[in-house]
Amino acid sequence: MIQVRKRDGKVVPFDLEKIKTAILKDLKAIGHEGDIEATAKKYADEVFELCEQKFLPQTSVFDIENIQDTVVQVLSREGELRAVIAYCEYRYQHKLEREQRVKKAYEDKLMAKNVVNQNANIDEYSGGGRSGEAANVYEKQYALDHCMSEKARRNHENNEIYIHDLNKYAIGFHNCLSIPFDDLLAKGFHTRQGDVRPAGSLNTAFQLVAVIFQLQSLDQFGGVSATHLDWTMVPYFRKSFMKHYIDLWAKDQKEYQSSDCVALYDQTYTDSMGVTRSAYDKWADGVKKKFFEKTGLTKDDFKLSNKAGLDARYYNSALGDTIQELHQAVEAMYHNLNTLQSRSGDQLPFTSVNYGTCTEEEGRLVTRALLLGSLEGIGFHHNTPIFPCGIFQYMKGVNDKPGTPNYDLKQLAMRSTSQRLYPNYANVDWSGNAGYDRNDPRTYFSTMGCRTANGYDINGLGQLKDGRGNICPTTIIMPTLAMEADRDVEKFMKLLDEKIHEAKDTLIERFNWICSQDPKTAPFMWDNNTMAGYIPEEGIRSAMKHGTLALGQLGLAETLQLLIGCNQTTPEGMKLAKRIEELFSKRCKEFKEQYKLNFGVYYTPAENLCYTAMKKFKAKYGVIKNVSDRDYFTNSIHVPVWENMTPFEKIDIESQLTGYSSAGCITYVELPSTTKHNVDALEQIIDYAMDKDIPYFAINVPNDTCMDCGYTDEINDACPVCGSHNIRRLRRVTGYLTTDYHNFNLGKQAEVKDRVKHIKSFAKKEQTA
Repeated sequence: MIQVRKRDGKVVPFDLEKIKTAILKDLKAIGHEGDIEATAKKYADEVFELCEQKFLPQTSVFDIENIQDTVVQVLSREGELRAVIAYCEYRYQHKLEREQRVKKAYEDKLMAKNVVNQNANIDEYSGGGRSGEAANVYEKQYALDHCMSEKARRNHENNEIYIHDLNKYAIGFHNCLSIPFDDLLAKGFHTRQGDVRPAGSLNTAFQLVAVIFQLQSLDQFGGVSATHLDWTMVPYFRKSFMKHYIDLWAKDQKEYQSSDCVALYDQTYTDSMGVTRSAYDKWADGVKKKFFEKTGLTKDDFKLSNKAGLDARYYNSALGDTIQELHQAVEAMYHNLNTLQSRSGDQLPFTSVNYGTCTEEEGRLVTRALLLGSLEGIGFHHNTPIFPCGIFQYMKGVNDKPGTPNYDLKQLAMRSTSQRLYPNYANVDWSGNAGYDRNDPRTYFSTMGCRTANGYDINGLGQLKDGRGNICPTTIIMPTLAMEADRDVEKFMKLLDEKIHEAKDTLIERFNWICSQDPKTAPFMWDNNTMAGYIPEEGIRSAMKHGTLALGQLGLAETLQLLIGCNQTTPEGMKLAKRIEELFSKRCKEFKEQYKLNFGVYYTPAENLCYTAMKKFKAKYGVIKNVSDRDYFTNSIHVPVWENMTPFEKIDIESQLTGYSSAGCITYVELPSTTKHNVDALEQIIDYAMDKDIPYFAINVPNDTCMDCGYTDEINDACPVCGSHNIRRLRRVTGYLTTDYHNFNLGKQAEVKDRVKHIKSFAKKEQTA
């Protein structure tokens, strides 16, 4: 059957009568003589015949623009020059009307008349949000019109292959990055307005982490992460410990007791570099020099493991001062990352920190401080921090069970998870991260928050995570393909294979577009080599090639329902699910070898796409039971949120599929607020997920906070303490937490309401724990 693809991407049956009607209107408009009905029919038949000759050998779907060009060709061939002019004017008027629709969409966003909260981290009512969302209208249209192939555009508009973050396509931004904090903190970095010296203390290092997160986030559109923050902070803990130790020693010296610190601070001098400094600095440098001369100690002696080599009079006091500094530094970082809005729409950077594997006492204290910061919360009412996304790196022999060095930190992490939802859990020993270097935490499995992850780099960096990221994602909307394949399994598999190849082409197009950008597009990133492998003479491709090209998917559960009448919770559904995922995995491995680019299977979070794709699906195919009778598609390979089962059953199902993903996935379970009273049972669930080779695992518990008195628990209509109805209901939107769930788009709000708690077996475990 011949079909027509309209400008909005919709495909409709070919209707010759519409061509005849358009030509008839054209002939009437110019006052054509004779039997214009017969003439219009004759010309319409010629248009159809010519279209068949030109297009049918390649495709049975004719683009509307090609059909209209053929109308002009036929009219010209017949000598109808006045009709050609009139028809072209008709097309031009319709083009203006389409442009008016874009203008209307721009105005609606600018004036906040159409607030949909496609990103729950953006306030679309704010000035910045209105400006950004309005600009996005034209930026997205420009990308579709000028930055990609016609095939890529049509797949996007036809709800088959979604191109993410179109508004950032034209300027050539990439998605996510794991930032090399070890290098930036140790060497310092440059900004447009100046430069920053290396960190000299814990307090400074944590401040700079927040600053670097902010700066890098402005050079990309996705999340930023620290892959091993506990290890990163060890040198700065030791620097601060040494400073506090020397201060204590100095206070015992006679010359310190007789010094006038205020007078010294009032005086200035010019150093050898021509910099004006306070005389107090010079005096302090002198004290430090005398300290090392008199004690015989070196900077390398200031490790907590060297307690026997240090003076007991100063060790504990210096350690106490350092822990206090650490606590304040972490507290400041949490507040900074939840208040410093650096993107349009009052948007906070999507930040993540991975930790939990450093067994040095300094690193253990950093992990403990991060977890305590999560538990204590932020602000007047100690609210749950939205950012950073905390990720505890679960590692066998390090923190997995009693007797391992960091098991106490795992216990604290679980307490935090049961109350604050964070941290999530990254499986360092996940089979997909095989070959990592146990002596190099930069190679440990880590994520960039929502779920994106770096797999093995085919271009020489192996399992290194720092300085690599998700370059660009795209998502195949599988329920659309199931319908286009007439709900036939074999037709679907053939079509899916075609679309996987087309998605690959779309990713390569965008990758090449990104690589064509001038480094000035992202000055902080390229001036400071935050992306690994950058060779200025070779251009930014030299670094981009180490990142991931993510080939994502949406709606596996609904696709299975369309094809065989059940989803992956049944043996029949799981069998077909594995066949589908094996195809994704196989093709990405082939593409990786063929193009020497890191193609990976991505289980898309689809925060907004789950809703917009469903709207388009319903408009074309209507409401189908158990498929489109809700306002959202199920994310990637997840078990639908409405399915009643135990947490162990959900893990059993999803663990059979997560191994196919190499570019990022997450598994989570829903538990009751009472989980905080039985952390032992929670541990059984987490351990079970890790044993089942789940790469990235999260727990959802209700987190409601009274914004008037600060009471936090699962709250019904009113606060049980003060009676207030001013309740913030915090829920996970993808891998991240994002404000009150009522700020989500309508699809995500509906999904939250449909979520069932996986508590049957959990309750049994509580009784036996």
